[in-house]
Amino acid sequence: MAISLSKGQTINLSKATTDGGEQGLTHVRLGLGWDTKKVEKKGLFGGSKVVQKSIDLDASALLIGGGQVQDTVYFRQLRSKDGSLQHTGDNLTGRGDGDDESIVVDLTAVHPAVEHIVFTVNSYSGQTFAEVDNAYVRVVDSSAGDAELARYTLTGSGPHTALVMAKVSRTTQGWQLTALGTAGNGRTVQQLAPLALQAV
Repeated sequence: MAISLSKGQTINLSKATTDGGEQGLTHVRLGLGWDTKKVEKKGLFGGSKVVQKSIDLDASALLIGGGQVQDTVYFRQLRSKDGSLQHTGDNLTGRGDGDDESIVVDLTAVHPAVEHIVFTVNSYSGQTFAEVDNAYVRVVDSSAGDAELARYTLTGSGPHTALVMAKVSRTTQGWQLTALGTAGNGRTVQQLAPLALQAV
């Protein structure tokens, strides 16, 4: 059963084995999703209809080591230089059910210099998160049929245009995931680098 995370909560990315031990996860997928708010539009003759805006949110990952951003994965660079992260593609509207954008991570292939992978979502189209509902990040075990391990759902909205959603950090016990939900401003992942560095 998946763990529902609260802000600041950390889980170890490990799973139970049949002999009762623990085995580190090797391949995970971080799915990010959101919905645009539905608004009622009044017509000229007293009628109304519910419409849903298109908001272009972008999921990105910043690979951090030695206090610096070593690499970035986003809609213009879909694969990390070491090949360990793969962005599955850009969603320009946020419409549809399920994950809107995903980033697949091969934890065994992450460059040894990378200590943290910080996952962000920014509004490329410039609208604020006051127009977004149901933003979440979830981690699934992509080597086990996309079994969901943990989910962090953001509550509330506001005048910010970006969120640092979560980070995956290398520890002596393996990788661990921390839910963050830190609000910020920026239309591109490059503008979010200072906020991502603060998160580690």
